[in-house]
Amino acid sequence: MGSALPLGDPAPADGSLPSDVVVDPGTDFGVYLHVPFCRVRCGYCDFNTYTATELRGARQDAYADEVLREIVLSRRVLAERGPLRPAQTVFFGGGTPTLLPPGDLARMLDGVRETFGVASDAEVTVEANPDTMTDATAQTLADAGVTRLSIGMQSAVPHVLAALDRTHDPANVATAVAAARDAGLAVSLDLIYGAPGESLEDWRASVETAVSHAPDHISAYALIIEDGTKLERQIRRGEVVAPDDDLQADMYELVDERLAAAGYGWYEVSNWSTSTAQRSRHNLSYWQGADWWGYGPGAHSHVGGLRWWNVKHPAAYAQRLAAGESPAAGRERPDAEARRLESILLRSRIVDGVPIAEATDAGRREVASLIADGLIDGPSAIRGTVVLTRQGRLLADAVVRALTT
Repeated sequence: MGSALPLGDPAPADGSLPSDVVVDPGTDFGVYLHVPFCRVRCGYCDFNTYTATELRGARQDAYADEVLREIVLSRRVLAERGPLRPAQTVFFGGGTPTLLPPGDLARMLDGVRETFGVASDAEVTVEANPDTMTDATAQTLADAGVTRLSIGMQSAVPHVLAALDRTHDPANVATAVAAARDAGLAVSLDLIYGAPGESLEDWRASVETAVSHAPDHISAYALIIEDGTKLERQIRRGEVVAPDDDLQADMYELVDERLAAAGYGWYEVSNWSTSTAQRSRHNLSYWQGADWWGYGPGAHSHVGGLRWWNVKHPAAYAQRLAAGESPAAGRERPDAEARRLESILLRSRIVDGVPIAEATDAGRREVASLIADGLIDGPSAIRGTVVLTRQGRLLADAVVRALTT
């Protein structure tokens, strides 16, 4: 059921923003719609998700209506701060959004469209488990205005999927890709590397299989062992071996080399696309500090420098909205220094980089050493921007520490 919510100040019952929060009408606005339901809980997962036995009275068949209530509330809150902005991106994440009937996802998207408007060129993404996709589902989503399907492939190797507690049939990835293509949707595939028992050759097979599907976008994430997960407990008890850092580094180099050879360019440490147009605009909005409203249990939002997060459990979320109250549990407003450090942390991960001028005085003096160590690109630094090399992407945290100390 995910990690604990962050500490922060209490959020008001009506969801209103502090009077001194200023919303810039020129800042892009995005929408995140969290669907917290899963058939099974993967052993590595720390997301705010729930299987049927964990819902404590919350109902999947009522969920779309509950989200629509929060959308209505958000209109009132944001209208108090000026003209409403159309959504430039919409992202259905989870959990498994495609466990809901596609008509429910369409109704939620219609609610966003009717409340804020959705830009004519908006990117609208739905995350999908391969086993839940059919031609009819993909077509319903496309007809509703979805433009992009993000498919949770994770691996093409059965024993690796088993180690991750992934239950989908690897063959269904091709079926899901075909359904998306037939409906005119762009396709992204998600991969995870470093699972217990996964060899470099296993990983090579997964990467090659992903490339063979010719998606527009590929994400490849190193497995991270989160506290409180089943996998963390297995490692602590000695039942499985923790991921090996050196092997994961080799796996990253492999995927970066293979994707570059196949025509994919990296634009964020864990993300590659066939063109600039196929980059995930929604995720870029997070890294670049745009505004967004996150709907659903445990979802986080950011508007005008203020952050807040909703109550975690779907039952508590539904109860708040049924009572006419905001589901927000807490909020915070980082000061200027915290925002500057966070900007360096996030923007250094993307190919556009971060201006050297944003580093501390000591950090700017470290730039020459970072170039000499092969961690940042020399010509980009001469032009005033820190851009990570492949080696720098493997040691991104060390680069950030050097720039911010």
